[in-house]
Amino acid sequence: MKIKIKDRLPFVEVKLLHGDKQMSLANVLVDTGSGATLISADIALSFGLQPELEDTIYRVHGVGGSEFVYEKSIDRIEVGEIIMEDFKLQIGAMDYGFEIDGILGVDFLIANDVVLDLGKLILYTDNEESRC
Repeated sequence: MKIKIKDRLPFVEVKLLHGDKQMSLANVLVDTGSGATLISADIALSFGLQPELEDTIYRVHGVGGSEFVYEKSIDRIEVGEIIMEDFKLQIGAMDYGFEIDGILGVDFLIANDVVLDLGKLILYTDNEESRC
């Protein structure tokens, strides 16, 4: 999968599938400093992933401060040819001062043995037959 650099940061496109809905997110930051994959609450709500009483709530900390997030399982997440079923992601306000749909975190990257080649601006796994 090709990585696009925006404001000197690596972004990819991510597809989410849940129930009968699917959504493509064009501005997802590849973040090796984030332990979890996260999407914005606005996107989650439009996708039908509203907070519920039984959801786990976490307080996460980052360079910009801290925020509360809730966790949901989605049916499927796709990053190019890399696909995971029944994936847990976190949902939060994501008010970071620039346009971003989500963060692709280390949870996804490690689970899929992802290789980031920033010289060629591609993201792939060693088991992919073709690298684009």
